[in-house]
Amino acid sequence: MSRFQGIYAALLDQYVDFKKSLGYKFKDAEYTYCLLDRFTIQNGETEIGITKQLADKWAAKRPNESDSTRYRRVMYLIQFTAFLNDSGYNSYIPVLPRAYKSTFTPYIFSPKEIEEIFAVSDRLEMGNFMDSTVNVIPAILRLLYGTGIRVGEAVSLKLRDVNLDERYLIIRQSKNGKERMVPFSDSLAEVLRQYRNSLHTVQAPEGFFFVKRNGYPCRAKTIYEWFRKVLRKTGISHGGRGHGPRLHDLRHAFSVHSFVAMAESGLDLYYSLPILSEYLGHQSLEATDKYVRLVSDRYPGLLSKVNNICAYAFPEVRDHAAD
Repeated sequence: MSRFQGIYAALLDQYVDFKKSLGYKFKDAEYTYCLLDRFTIQNGETEIGITKQLADKWAAKRPNESDSTRYRRVMYLIQFTAFLNDSGYNSYIPVLPRAYKSTFTPYIFSPKEIEEIFAVSDRLEMGNFMDSTVNVIPAILRLLYGTGIRVGEAVSLKLRDVNLDERYLIIRQSKNGKERMVPFSDSLAEVLRQYRNSLHTVQAPEGFFFVKRNGYPCRAKTIYEWFRKVLRKTGISHGGRGHGPRLHDLRHAFSVHSFVAMAESGLDLYYSLPILSEYLGHQSLEATDKYVRLVSDRYPGLLSKVNNICAYAFPEVRDHAAD
C-alpha cells in the first residue's frame, strides 16, 4: 500500500524507494514528501507535472518557519522535479532560497574539562533499577569523545559492530547513510570491555551493545539528560536551549583536539583534512573544513606555523609512498 495518496503517489513511492536503495536514510525527506503529497491534493492537482505556480506556492515561506526548514523543503522539491523531468514529465524546477548558514558556535571542551566530565561520570549513582542508564554513561561518554561518532550512531551499535580485540567499530546507521569503520584506542577498548563485563548477561550478535542493567537499549535523549547532570556536577555552565554545551559538542571537541594533535605532529593540512573527514563520515571536505577555523580561533598561530600548503605537495606524496 502506498504511503502517498495524491496524483504523484506512484512516482513519489518510486523516487523514495530508489533513494533508499542507494543507502540514504531519507527519513526527513520522506516526511517532507508526505507533506508535498498532501499539498498537491489540497491544491486540486489532477495532471502530473509541477507547474511554476504550484512550485512558487510551495516555496513561499510559511508563518514561524525557519530559514533552514524552508531551504530543505524547497531543495526536496527541486530533487523530485528533476526526477520527474528525467522520467518524461515536464516540470518547473524552482530556485533554491539563499543557503541557510547557522551562526551557532560549538562549545569546545578543554582537555581538563574532558577529564572532569569523565571523573564525574564515574561517580554517578543509580536512582533505581529501572533508571539504570547511569551504568552506560562512563563508557558511552568516553566513546563519543574518543571516536567522534554521533550519539545516535552510538546507541544504534549492535554487538557485531564492536570489535574489542581488533579495536574498531562499524557504523551502519549514519546520518549520511554511509557505512564506515572507526578505529579506537587500547584504553577505550578496555573501558568498553569493562562495561560489557559489568552486565553479566549474554546477548545475540544482533543485540544492542549499549543496554541498561535491565537489558533494555538506551535512548539518545536519555543519554543527553544524564550528560546535562554531569555538566552540572562539573560546574560547566549551560547557556540554555540552543546555546549548549550540547552532547554533540563532544564530537566537535574530538575533531578539534584531533586536528591539533595532527598539526602539532607536523602532518600537513592536505593529509589531515581528508583523514578527519573520512573518520567523521562527512560527505565532503567542506563539512570538515569548519574545524580549521575552530582550531585557528582556539589555537592562534598553530596552523600557520606547522602547515605549509603549496603546490609542492605532490613530491611529498611520492616520498611518503617510498618510505
